[in-house]
Amino acid sequence: MKYKDGKPGPQGDRGSRAVPISIMFVVLCGFSFYLGGIFCSERNRFETKIVANDVQSPKESSVTPLQIKPIKFAECSSDYQDYTPCTDPRRWKKYGLHRLTLMERHCPPISERKECLVPPPNGYKVPIKWPQSRNQCWYRNVPYNWINQQKSNQNWLRKEGDKFLFPGGGTMFPKGVGAYVDLMQDLIPEMTDGTVRTAIDTGCGVASWGGDLLDRGILTVSLAPRDNHEAQVQFALERGIPAILGIISTQRLPFPSNSFDMAHCSRCLIPWTEFGGIYLLEIHRILRPGGFWILSGPPVNYENRWRGWNTTVEEQKSDYEKLQDLLTSMCFKLYNKKDDIAVWQKSSDNSCYDQLANPDAYPPKCDDSLEPDSAWYTPLRPCVVVPSPKLEKSTLTSIAKWPKRLHVTPERISDVYGGSANTFKHDDSKWKVRIKHYKKLLPAIGSDKIRNVMDMNTAYGGFAAAVVDDPLWVMNVVSSYALNTLAVVFDRGLIGTYHDWCEAFSTYPRTYDLLHLDGLFTAESHRCDMKYMLLEMDRILRPNGYAIIRESSYFVDAVASMAKAMRWGCRKEDTEYGIEKEKILICQKKLWYSSNKPSSSSR
Repeated sequence: MKYKDGKPGPQGDRGSRAVPISIMFVVLCGFSFYLGGIFCSERNRFETKIVANDVQSPKESSVTPLQIKPIKFAECSSDYQDYTPCTDPRRWKKYGLHRLTLMERHCPPISERKECLVPPPNGYKVPIKWPQSRNQCWYRNVPYNWINQQKSNQNWLRKEGDKFLFPGGGTMFPKGVGAYVDLMQDLIPEMTDGTVRTAIDTGCGVASWGGDLLDRGILTVSLAPRDNHEAQVQFALERGIPAILGIISTQRLPFPSNSFDMAHCSRCLIPWTEFGGIYLLEIHRILRPGGFWILSGPPVNYENRWRGWNTTVEEQKSDYEKLQDLLTSMCFKLYNKKDDIAVWQKSSDNSCYDQLANPDAYPPKCDDSLEPDSAWYTPLRPCVVVPSPKLEKSTLTSIAKWPKRLHVTPERISDVYGGSANTFKHDDSKWKVRIKHYKKLLPAIGSDKIRNVMDMNTAYGGFAAAVVDDPLWVMNVVSSYALNTLAVVFDRGLIGTYHDWCEAFSTYPRTYDLLHLDGLFTAESHRCDMKYMLLEMDRILRPNGYAIIRESSYFVDAVASMAKAMRWGCRKEDTEYGIEKEKILICQKKLWYSSNKPSSSSR
């Protein structure tokens, strides 16, 4: 050792001092160990009594449940009865009118989230049961007069007494949707033999087209924004017809590529040829190779219709030619045409897209950096998403026909991490067992009490497949943060959407009869506040509706406590396997009416 000046320091008698210090250290350690042993033995004896009283034995439970403080939710004011948090007209002024971006999803920041229960309208009644609901609903459940006053002459709907009636008319089919679809089937024979199973209706009105197709074995997602037509999607869901809030604007629709067998627009007023054809490019992306795009309304049949469109025949002819050129550039071919209906078919032959290699081609081919299935807040791009050439069995001409399609292993399961024919078959079998058990716990499944169902975090659509013969339909939701299995769901002939459960779903209040989740809180609690997830479930669940909450034992009691604060009644049940680490909550939402007056804000 040296000092800072570099001179050696005095060594001293180090050996004589080291021995006494070592002995003292050993003695002190031994004494401390003795005292610690006495103290710990008494402390452990004391703590054992307390723990034994609070924690169940391993035989009863191996999981310590999540504990939460008692909570109480206030009622929202009555002017929030139709509250749609992410498509709220109160917030439209913050966003632009260009391409109607104000009608896209714009969720409120955390500081503006509502922590209250959305009330039903005064006079709300339990919805009319299916199939009667397809033709009528209670006026007080969807009390909107504007759409009735504006569209009753086109037979969209009409008010009679305390009900809205739906004659099945539309702007392009005032004589009835049945005759309209009959003509469509003459033009597209594939609609009658199980080839066409899934469809999307953009600008759906009150979803009469989708409602008619249900009897023809075709499952349709009816899509419309929240706009001046007042609650088109709410009318659809009140009728028991699948629908979701949405608009083709600046972002992709929340569906995977190559999914729908058919897309439809009946005078939906979407400017298909504007902005470089970007809206039609999105239809091309989500439409399966070999799928059909149907257009009725301007500019189809312009030769006979132009006088009623406040335009000139020359303008309409030019618009039709632009549309035809654009469709050709995207590998669509005119399939059939009669009267007001024109049908184009997306090519199932990828050699058609070779023309996009030309540097002057427009629209160009999307580059490889753009994931075809990325569809959650993904901006629209003015380019063609070319179907993968390896999807040989997923084209409309190759995929199995309905209903065989439901249980055939989809080709795209190989794109899912860990996915295989074996995992698919195992999932299919598992859900048959689970649904049998669910029906014992909740006999309302399969009855007229349950029509609109949501599987909040599906994998392969197993829940929906197991109840396919019941008088209900299922919206299959795949988390935008989970494995992308939604393409597999569509390939089975089922419908669904991407969603992030940290945000509100794209629907109106009181639109589902049954919500099902399988480990959703376990999967998302690290990202999403469980309180807001449950409040969102309450918003979209109908009064007297049910929730099946399948969760780990860690979350079940906390969920039940919050559910009680939402005025739900719940009971805890065993799973079909009777294991302790997982339980099932069967809950029912109570019908209550608001005691609050309208106000400008509610917390």
